[in-house]
Amino acid sequence: VIPPPVIRIESYSEDSISFSLKMTTNIKVSGYVVNIYWTFDTHRQEKRTLIIEGEKSVQKVANLTAHTPYEISAWARTELGDSPLSFVHVVTSGTRPASPSLKAKAINQTAVECSWTGPRNVVYGIFYATSFLELYRSPHNTTTTSHNMTVLVQRDEQYLFLV
Repeated sequence: VIPPPVIRIESYSEDSISFSLKMTTNIKVSGYVVNIYWTFDTHRQEKRTLIIEGEKSVQKVANLTAHTPYEISAWARTELGDSPLSFVHVVTSGTRPASPSLKAKAINQTAVECSWTGPRNVVYGIFYATSFLELYRSPHNTTTTSHNMTVLVQRDEQYLFLV
């Protein structure tokens, strides 16, 4: 039986998490697959996947959001196959930034001008869909560092927007 890897949180800050991965077995490890999950505004679960080569690993994940719960899951790739998953949860320190205030205005039948308020020098994600279910499961999305963006949409549809 292949045991799951041990995930140990080494440190965390407002915008990063450092963690180590190791196996408690003599089975040869070729690498790890790590998923980092977080929920965006209760509507959208986000995920970042890391493919890590080698047996022991210390990783730092940056560009995270302050005071946000993150779930890290990992499994090891070994000479005998993949291990079971292991999980760890951590909340970044600091104060979570205020949600941006979004305004969306139709320019014509296929373009919507989105603008919002919020801090400078951060990356914003714009998510849009024709239903709440689609907004949660598989929205259209794009990112920008500015405070406005023109989004192209299908004509004769109503859209929900989230930034």
